[in-house]
Amino acid sequence: MSLAPSFNQLFAAQGVTGTGMPKRFIFIRKSSGIRPSEIALPDFSNKDKALDEKKQPLEVDLDKHELPKWLRGLDAHKANMTILQGLSAKMSENVHFSYSSVMGCFKSNRNTLSAIKRATIDFELAKLFPSPFGHVELSFAGGRTGIVSGYSAPSPQTRNYCYADPDTARSELFKSVLNPQAVNSDNDMLSFLQGKEGLRTSGIRGHEKRRQEAQIESINAIRQRNKKLIALSGSLAKHLPELAPVHLNGGANASTPEKQEAMTEVLISALKAGLTNVVTYTIDDLGTPVTGLPGNETDRVGIHPLGHDEAFGGVPAWKTREQIRISHVNQINTIVEKLKQAPEGNGTMFDNTMIMYFPENGETHHGIGLESPFLIMAGNNCNLDIAGRYIRLPVLGTEGHKTLGNLYTTLLNAHGNPIEHYGDLDLEMARKKLDQSGAIKQFMT
Repeated sequence: MSLAPSFNQLFAAQGVTGTGMPKRFIFIRKSSGIRPSEIALPDFSNKDKALDEKKQPLEVDLDKHELPKWLRGLDAHKANMTILQGLSAKMSENVHFSYSSVMGCFKSNRNTLSAIKRATIDFELAKLFPSPFGHVELSFAGGRTGIVSGYSAPSPQTRNYCYADPDTARSELFKSVLNPQAVNSDNDMLSFLQGKEGLRTSGIRGHEKRRQEAQIESINAIRQRNKKLIALSGSLAKHLPELAPVHLNGGANASTPEKQEAMTEVLISALKAGLTNVVTYTIDDLGTPVTGLPGNETDRVGIHPLGHDEAFGGVPAWKTREQIRISHVNQINTIVEKLKQAPEGNGTMFDNTMIMYFPENGETHHGIGLESPFLIMAGNNCNLDIAGRYIRLPVLGTEGHKTLGNLYTTLLNAHGNPIEHYGDLDLEMARKKLDQSGAIKQFMT
């Protein structure tokens, strides 16, 4: 345990694995879809290409194939890679945005609070592997800065908060190192709010009462967390990320690749410090301004017009979209390599980590939920039997088809939560009386 991040010893729980180490999950949400053809292998045999294009079940070893150009930054890690095609997400919001729904398998009614039906999958996994922050949400959505509303949900009718720029994320996650006096001041304010909020519960009924109770519980949890953070601020200091001056005060002058690199450093530092075991990272949305992109260095690229095939700086839209994905893969590669370099137990931190990169809105710019391609990077201690393969599942409406809910059920079942099924069911599958509940058995070890 001496090689484990400091907090994992304090927050050991039922979810800790047989190796004595917690599992970690990183969800990276992108906008404007991933077209299935973009993530398909370019050197399929004629037979496999025909199966893939007809959306028929298919499984091949990645080590025998070349990756698409935009994924080649991960060539050295193909043994840890899974390209998963064929999952449907019709129970989620589609078209332009999914909001909370892609993480919770429900219709979000364009981001209304009342539509949040359950805790999202990231929060469910965080319960299995507790940590001081429990769950951390990062976001570049809409070009916002500071602490803003997030897309994950800790409970029904409750929206999470997120850190919208690297400087804020660093300042808040490592506040006990950077500004311990502020943490003590925060505790005084939280104590006041807890008492004040507690008085408000009288006369409140139904969902509003439960939401108010959850807020009071959260305030108390933050107070307890802050006490532990202050006590261990010395051990946290060695993991403090360094940011360039361009990122101060929201980083208005930082390019998009610079912002991504800085946020990735904060993410990695939070994992190494043991502050969290689950991170959700909205790496862009249709309102995220993209600047400094190779090939479009002087342009301010709009992801929405790109989705409608509008060119910027004379560069075809498909090529700029590909470059955006390459910039995302660069961040995934940094996470993989740095965690592989961090000793933990008899191996490395990456051995106990899963990274899931996926389109929040499905298979294209105006997604319909027919397909939601996933890129998964999983360490050697991953509890799923998926690594090193390109897997296409049966298409929606046919026997053996699997939904986003099946994948999330698989993650929970494999890591200690025996839930029968996570999320809403698919209406088309229900009409055809096709089995759609439970884990994906072929993925279970």
